[in-house]
Amino acid sequence: MEAIDENDVLKESIAMMEEKLARKLFLVNKKEVRKNAEIEKKANESIKANNELRFQYREKVNLAAELILANKELAFQYEEKEKRAAELAIANIELAFQNSEKEKRASELVIAKSELVFQNKEKEKRAVELIIANKELAFQKLEKTIRESELVIANKKLIYKTQERQIKTAELNIANRNLKIAKDKQREYVKGLEEMMFITSHKVRQPIANILGFSNMLEQATSSPGELKQFVACIKESAITLDILTREMSAFICKLRHNEKNKNEE
Repeated sequence: MEAIDENDVLKESIAMMEEKLARKLFLVNKKEVRKNAEIEKKANESIKANNELRFQYREKVNLAAELILANKELAFQYEEKEKRAAELAIANIELAFQNSEKEKRASELVIAKSELVFQNKEKEKRAVELIIANKELAFQKLEKTIRESELVIANKKLIYKTQERQIKTAELNIANRNLKIAKDKQREYVKGLEEMMFITSHKVRQPIANILGFSNMLEQATSSPGELKQFVACIKESAITLDILTREMSAFICKLRHNEKNKNEE
């Protein structure tokens, strides 16, 4: 009778241990599910970051095309300025020639007054021509002033567009540096995720497999209490190993988050 009681007690103890182990395995599986969900969430965030980088790259290409068009427009305006400058030079030569002609005509009028009285009518006509020529000269001077003003305005516009191009170039350089920093952060983050996946798939699975194997051996065991104690000790050792690996993974995740936070603050 006493032997039967000890077996019952042993069976109850084994049943309690199996129940405790099952609960622990349930908790471990629940934690693994949560961790897998976190990993999937971070992978989705990484995909979104890649899409944002592609969008920024397209924006850079469009900006470069706009800069090329702006440079072509500046070159065209510069050619127009050179044409206007050439026209102004020609107008100045024409004005000098007309001034010379006026002086000749004035000399002829003086000579005509002293020599021929009866040519007063002709002198009056020439005086009218001189007035017209003076008006034409004044008009041409006005045109020259207007062209000079237009040339000054064109130069100011060219300077403004050059400054705008320099600002856009600086903004493009800043965007390139930010893109490089974001890529470096992404590489480090993906590397951390790969290390976590390695730990999960290689190190964590081994003690879980040991616990499951020893549990099956306990279910099928008909050996002595000494062997049962040995099985329990092996299961306990695997559970301790699993606990250590879980703590290491938690510390690794905290370190990864800390590094990410420090980089974002920089």
